[in-house]
Amino acid sequence: MLLDIRGLTKSFGSVHANRDISLDVRRGEIVALLGENGAGKSTLVNQIFGLITPDSGTVSIKGDERRIKDPRDAIARGVGMVHQHFQLVPVMTVAENVMLGHESVRGGLLDLDSARRMVRELSEKHRLAVDPDAEVEDLPVGTQQRVEILKALSRRVDLLILDEPTAVLTPQETDELLGVMRELANSGTSIVFITHKLREVLAVSDRVYVLRQGEVVGEVATKDTDATRLATMMVGREVVLSIDKTAATPGDTVLEIEDLHVSDDRGLAAVDGLSLTVRAGEIVGVAGVEGNGQRELVEALAGMRKVGSGRMRLKDLDLTTADPYRTHHAGVGHIPEDREKHGIVGTYSIADNLVLNEFDQAPYSKSGVRQFDAIRANAERLREEFDIRSSGVMQTAGSLSGGNKQKVVVAREMSFEPTLLMAAQPTRGVDVGSIEFIHRRIVEARDAGAAVLLVSAELDEILSLSDRIAVVHGGAVVAEMDAADADRTEIGRLMAGDH
Repeated sequence: MLLDIRGLTKSFGSVHANRDISLDVRRGEIVALLGENGAGKSTLVNQIFGLITPDSGTVSIKGDERRIKDPRDAIARGVGMVHQHFQLVPVMTVAENVMLGHESVRGGLLDLDSARRMVRELSEKHRLAVDPDAEVEDLPVGTQQRVEILKALSRRVDLLILDEPTAVLTPQETDELLGVMRELANSGTSIVFITHKLREVLAVSDRVYVLRQGEVVGEVATKDTDATRLATMMVGREVVLSIDKTAATPGDTVLEIEDLHVSDDRGLAAVDGLSLTVRAGEIVGVAGVEGNGQRELVEALAGMRKVGSGRMRLKDLDLTTADPYRTHHAGVGHIPEDREKHGIVGTYSIADNLVLNEFDQAPYSKSGVRQFDAIRANAERLREEFDIRSSGVMQTAGSLSGGNKQKVVVAREMSFEPTLLMAAQPTRGVDVGSIEFIHRRIVEARDAGAAVLLVSAELDEILSLSDRIAVVHGGAVVAEMDAADADRTEIGRLMAGDH
């Protein structure tokens, strides 16, 4: 037994993040922690790594039950952690990042040669190819993650914690990482990895603990379970994982983008000569690793970001210089990537959030006076139709769970029957049950004649929802294909820039 947790409890104010959690990990074993966003997975591993102090319960590492004071103490006891958001210094080299915190010194100076040697040895031993002299900011995300893993391994870890390790990887990088995890386990390193992706759990783990609302609701050997059973444990009810949809019958072109150029916040080219069309009654999925211009493309279409050159047309209307107000009233529904920032006003009620883009229109406004009965009636109707779980329509939107916040946004953007629906990461941080619901609504919008542009970092979502797929890399579309003919490996290759 390498790790033994008994009765671990942690609260933040009135929120019970972890309740009486008990679990164990044996040497050389890969254990998956599976659960929705907000189930308490990160809180749990942060207590193992000494970042958070438990309210009660014990964390025993190799039989040592002393309280883990801080990450330095955890590292000294053989625990390493790769965080969801990388903790690397961008302007430093790989070798400098790996030696940070346990620098070797020779003659009063940093011994970079020994750090380089250590990186090379670890790289070869674990087949994690990285250049010790490369600067971290110049490395692709998948390679940065390898550096994080090497950094953890350089401290001679017995237990490696990986928090959502595949969130930003291409399918090929994900498969490589799963291979590395299996090799590490074979060499005696125990791994705890957090994820909400069922495919990865089934591919690499030995056992699975499922967390729901801060509690362990099940522990199973991976060989004895399947995706449907795990999803049911995560949500607490049966979930349909496959999307049931008929073949698309596309109509006229609704959206036409020609040679579009848009800059990012730093003024660098993010969308670089992108051309794409979307027709009525079809879902076009934009597949790509995050950071290849998807965010800037959607923001430009929504009127939130200035276009450098090129043009965008919605039927006969030029959207190139339109602002968000004009764009919405032209018939564009926009489910934004960051719902907290661009989707809802947290301090407003659910009812007000549901009319954010129509508050000055009839029936919600009359001669400049807000019509509260109409606003409330609209909210009651949509709350029921979109299954928004709340104490009432006057509850503040900010107090809802992630899945219910997203349902508020989806309800608002779909209820006016848009001509073009843009869905950017529509199910990010949303539980399996809400994902199923949102996917069904997107297909219904398509069947009602809307043109749908789906942007998602989840390749499974693109493959299952889309009728046509456009792969983007470096701010341009590098390939288009019918979803029926799409090959996961081929798309992964194109996403990585191999075209």
